[in-house]
This record gives sequence, C-alpha cells and structure tokens, in this order.
Amino acid sequence: MVGRVIIAGGGPGDEELMTLKCVEALRMADVVIYDRLIPRQALKYVRQGAQLIYAGKEPGRHVMEEDEIIRVMISEANNGKTVVRLHGGDAFLFGRGFEECMAVLNAGIPCEVIPGVTSAIAAPEAYLIPPVLRGVSSSVAIVTGTEDPRKGRTFVNFRELARAVNTIVILMGASRIGEIAGELIEGGVDPGTYVAIITRAYMENSKVTITTVGKLASGQVTAENPSVIVVGDVVREGLKAMRAAGINFELNI
Repeated sequence: MVGRVIIAGGGPGDEELMTLKCVEALRMADVVIYDRLIPRQALKYVRQGAQLIYAGKEPGRHVMEEDEIIRVMISEANNGKTVVRLHGGDAFLFGRGFEECMAVLNAGIPCEVIPGVTSAIAAPEAYLIPPVLRGVSSSVAIVTGTEDPRKGRTFVNFRELARAVNTIVILMGASRIGEIAGELIEGGVDPGTYVAIITRAYMENSKVTITTVGKLASGQVTAENPSVIVVGDVVREGLKAMRAAGINFELNI
C-alpha cells in the first residue's frame, strides 16, 4: 500500500506560530524530513519511534541535496509510510515545496500541502513594522536576494522594482544587500529611505537594525544571515511604534 507525503510549513521559528494542522501532521508522521530554520521545539510533537531526517541547508553547506530529499520522500512513501517534509516558514515561498510536491505526484503518491506563516510578514510584524499601511504603502513585493545561477537568467530587477511598489521585503539577501541597495538607488529610491534588517526573528538573539538604503549601499551597514530586510516608508512608521512600545532596536541612520 502506498503511503503519502505532507509538505508542511513550520512558520518563522516560534513554536506558537505553527498551525494546528502542522502539529497534527507531525503527530501522525512515520518519517519527518526537516529543515534548519524550523521552530526549535517543533520536533517534540513527533511520536516516539518515528524516523527523523535532518535536511538542513545553509549558504555553502547542504546536508542533503534536493534530489536526495525527493528520493527519500518517494522511497519512504512507497513503503506505505506517512512522510512529513517540514520546511521553515511557508514551503512554497522561496522553499522547494512545489518542486517536491510535483515530484511526489509524478511518482503516483498522494501529496498534501499545509501552509505556514512566512517570515516575510511575521518577522517585520514582530517589530511592529506593517508591510502595507493606509496613506503610506499600498503595495508590497516579497523577493529573494539570492537567485540560483543555474537558471541562466535573473528574475528580480531591483532597479525596476524600485519604481513599482511602495514596500520591498527581501529574503535571503544578507550577503548581497550592499549591491541590492545600490541597484535600488539607481532605480530611483531615495538613499535616505529607511530599511529594517530583522535578524533571527523569533529565535534566540533576535534583533532589528534600522538604517537607510544609502548606508547599505556604501557598505557602512551590513546584514547577518538569516535576515528579513524591509525597505520603504513603513519602516519609519514601525520605528515610531517600536519607540512607543519600548522595543529595543539598533539605529544607524
């Protein structure tokens, strides 16, 4: 009898932001293949005797390549097991969840997807920064700062994006943030535009740095990995809220 695969988003790192559906999937799983940035306490919901497989990826180091992850998912499901592939954040937003889902379906195995709370929204909101705000921002773009060179083309044009939306949320952009900031300025973004760098949101030693596009472009401020980076006037409004709420932040403007 063929089993099934559940591709689940575990949220931004806080156990309490995991969905009930994700927790229930972990409780019934025979095999859990999990990523690096899942909530620290997520695996406590896995039943005793279930198999845990770490498939964490970080810049320059992959414990398991994607082809191997997919092979294991299909193999275990073909053995009649319920496999949960647990991603951090949401599996379809800059994760490999859709590719995994298609591979599983093409192998004739049932596949379910459980959405997760994405860090693109949750990280800014942890520091009271709204992605959109009446009278300030009516549009938001969520983009990756690092693209796979094997694609042979670049999908994110930061010069064009600078004129297209009010708020830009950048994931996986810490290593390129100076270059990205320079492209935004070339596209028309005022160098004085505020930027929030939210590092390790919902994890130990989380912090937020408020700076400007110009400071990033000049290399005066850098970003650590993992960080969610927010560009736009909503950051200035969020800074007011942080001050009112007594939230700690680093200011470098």
